[in-house]
Amino acid sequence: MPDSPTPASSAPASSAPDAPAPEPGADDATLRPDGAASPHLAAPQRRQAAQHAALRPLVIHEIIRAEGETELARTAGALALSGLAAGLSMGFSFLTEALLRAGLPAGPSRRLIASFGYSIGFIIVVLGRQQLFTESTLTAILPVLTRRDRATAFAVARLWVIVLVANLAGTWCFAALLLPHGVFTKPVVASLAVLGRDAIPPGFGATVLKSMFAGWLIALMVWILPSARSARLLTVLLVTYVVALARLSHVVAGSAEAAYAVLTGARPFADYLGSFLAPTLIGNVFGGVALVALLNHGTIATEIRDSEHRLSDQADDT
Repeated sequence: MPDSPTPASSAPASSAPDAPAPEPGADDATLRPDGAASPHLAAPQRRQAAQHAALRPLVIHEIIRAEGETELARTAGALALSGLAAGLSMGFSFLTEALLRAGLPAGPSRRLIASFGYSIGFIIVVLGRQQLFTESTLTAILPVLTRRDRATAFAVARLWVIVLVANLAGTWCFAALLLPHGVFTKPVVASLAVLGRDAIPPGFGATVLKSMFAGWLIALMVWILPSARSARLLTVLLVTYVVALARLSHVVAGSAEAAYAVLTGARPFADYLGSFLAPTLIGNVFGGVALVALLNHGTIATEIRDSEHRLSDQADDT
């Protein structure tokens, strides 16, 4: 149906469809590379083009920052309970990988297939919106980088401490549930033992480096998820599969394995602290904060400042 003429204008209505309203602060259509600004599309077609367009980096940044703001505003009790639930859920990565490993014949293909089991815990946690420490190395850091004030930094430290402790407590509880005899078959118990011993590798520096890659990948996964839409499940599956296949160290998923090794007497608690927890925590935090949060925020920092200046100018005009 043709557009009706605008009452405030004496000019005749154009036969071409009206251009859509520009984005806040946009000066021209170059800021709309999604086709929604095309003069060759009718309004319904423009909406369709916008729905299929890739999210701009600033939009992704703001979606994740908003999640971080929500996390920082949660009560300590809510964070602790959600973190405990996430730690328990991550134990299923350990168990499922052991179940697959026990049911496969020895050979190169065993690790390729069994590593898919590692993704189960992450799928439960991410899609279930439970509080995972390594996700917060991105979500909670973006508010700090945007605000740059002491109060936000303290709020992030509070969140990290509560969530990390709750995550680790959940993994120890899950590992303890695997101990009673007769629950699993002997091949599964043997696989649990192997994975538990492998979770505490020798070499502090090598573990830090492997953990850095793991933190990097998990934070990138969080950055990708807003654009993944209906492919969120596949995104989590593939990214965490790479973490498992490369035997990279994750402070929460690996804690269930390492805790099992300690509880069964295969490794002393000192090894859990010094050879697993300390280097893995350092690497995960560096990978998530420095290699994803800082870099991805830095690429759009100028755009954020320009947007703030435009909003300030508009407020002054009114």
